[in-house]
Amino acid sequence: MGEWAVVTGASEGIGRAYAFALAERGMNVVIMSRTKITLDQVAKEIADKTGQKVKVIVTDFTKENVFGEIKDQLEDLNIGILINNVGMLPNFIPSTFLECADLDQTITKVINCNVKTMAKMCRIILPGMAHRGKGLIVNISSGVACIPFPLYTLYSASKVFVERVSQGLHAEYKDKGVIIQAVAPFGVSTRMACYVHTNIVTPSPEDFVKSSLCYLRAGDKTYGSVCHTLMGWVLQSVPLKLIHAESMLHSLQHYVKKKH
Repeated sequence: MGEWAVVTGASEGIGRAYAFALAERGMNVVIMSRTKITLDQVAKEIADKTGQKVKVIVTDFTKENVFGEIKDQLEDLNIGILINNVGMLPNFIPSTFLECADLDQTITKVINCNVKTMAKMCRIILPGMAHRGKGLIVNISSGVACIPFPLYTLYSASKVFVERVSQGLHAEYKDKGVIIQAVAPFGVSTRMACYVHTNIVTPSPEDFVKSSLCYLRAGDKTYGSVCHTLMGWVLQSVPLKLIHAESMLHSLQHYVKKKH
């Protein structure tokens, strides 16, 4: 497959869990995020636990023009796996489009982090995989991308982009030996989900990643677990008129505010 795995957004949560899981499977890992102190700590933990090499790249994916330097730092590595995990939720509390704080800046950041980064990282790494005739790219989407999702409109729409690009690229490159898959979890106990207690519906990042790795041959999209697959089916079977009802939207806002 290749000696190295690259994981974006690897300082915590799902990205950190992927980095550990791949290192435990014998791969060296490149971990990328914007907080050097946290990345250095994660790198030490991975190296100490697995004995694998860890390369740290500090970058802020919400910014413009970061990919030239990233490409230079990855150029000499034999990369077999890319995990496009980094993403941002612009509003923890569900809110309408115009209620988002610093809306113009938020739009730019969401597009840079959730949309542009995934495409640019594929642009950097996919050519080498296609040339070698093997590779794996996992792009983290979200369960909420399965329907138009009010009050998280920017976030859910950005994750639809992730899914469609993943599905298109998989069709283009599967015969060249490269698997490209969108993974669309619902709740996972991360900072984005306010670290809710883990259960069958909301697994820990480690449990979710362990489960999702079993679905790598499942096609161009997976929810990553049996429970989240069932949740996706249920959500798509509910009439949008009901989900988009004002009473339902108010209930969602109230529920999330209580969690915060």
